[in-house]
Amino acid sequence: MKFGPVPLAQAGGAILAHSIALPAGRLRKGRVLTRADLDALAAAGLAEVTVARLEEVDTHEDAAALGLAQALVPDPEAVGLALRPVGTGRVNIVATGPGLMQVGAAQIHAANAVDPAITVATLPDLQRVDAGSMVATVKIIAYGVARAALRAACAQAQGALRRLPPVLRRACLIQTRVRPGDSGAKGHAVTTARLERLGVALDPPCVVAHDIAPLAEALRAAQGDLTLILTGSATSDLHDTAPEALRRAGGEVAHFGMPVDPGNLLFLGNLDGRPVIGLPGCAKSPKLNGADWVMERLICGLDVTPADIMSWGVGGLLGEIGTRPRPRRLGEEDASGKVSEE
Repeated sequence: MKFGPVPLAQAGGAILAHSIALPAGRLRKGRVLTRADLDALAAAGLAEVTVARLEEVDTHEDAAALGLAQALVPDPEAVGLALRPVGTGRVNIVATGPGLMQVGAAQIHAANAVDPAITVATLPDLQRVDAGSMVATVKIIAYGVARAALRAACAQAQGALRRLPPVLRRACLIQTRVRPGDSGAKGHAVTTARLERLGVALDPPCVVAHDIAPLAEALRAAQGDLTLILTGSATSDLHDTAPEALRRAGGEVAHFGMPVDPGNLLFLGNLDGRPVIGLPGCAKSPKLNGADWVMERLICGLDVTPADIMSWGVGGLLGEIGTRPRPRRLGEEDASGKVSEE
């Protein structure tokens, strides 16, 4: 591509590089200059104009952006995504429903490394999305790009984007009561809202005494694809009330604790082949916490292993929750290092 100032006589059919205000209106950058445009520029007293002129080996920015977007998402309907109309060298890619965004990070890095004029920006891998969420944008920086570079970027990016839709449809939340009269209404309402974002229905409230026997009985009676436990007193050991109740019910505890804050005091297990999550106390707040990451992955059909959980420390420091009984800064002054309701 050739770029720079040229006399008006040589600018016909070239791409205007910068917008120009004229008495009769504004000529916007990216416009292919016509004879009428040149006459208007001359009438305004201009003798030259800065333009871009594509060469035989180049592809126009719009065609290039669309081609790369189609490489990223070869079959939009099959992967739950849609391409928005191209313009100014850009194509936005959006989700057509709820789920998690799966991104081939190595492919995106490789595509971006081909040519500085070719760029793809995406959401983080496995971030939750809603219908209409923008998940990626392709932008060609220049007015055109070499076809060879575009082909190379498309080859690297092929099929790098996919939305994982929810596959679990029904969940049960069992809460334990420490104080008489605690209805668990807040925890149930917040959990309902969390699950609704992914199209998962929550069973009616279930509140039992904070003891192993009644909790184990409730676990055995639970229906649905996913069982959640939210205890009135935080789980602080692998053999605390909720993990022991899961074992007594015939289930298994696979992991306790996670390097995500808030959300440290989570445990993960299973019962009769269905996942069970012991929620941390911070799950009573609607703000993001580590339990969201576990729930979202399970709901969208991904396995969550202890190794997965232990790998989330980098990026696992999340926002503070205002209602937390012992915020992080108070915890720093606590000689025991214990922070409750995590």
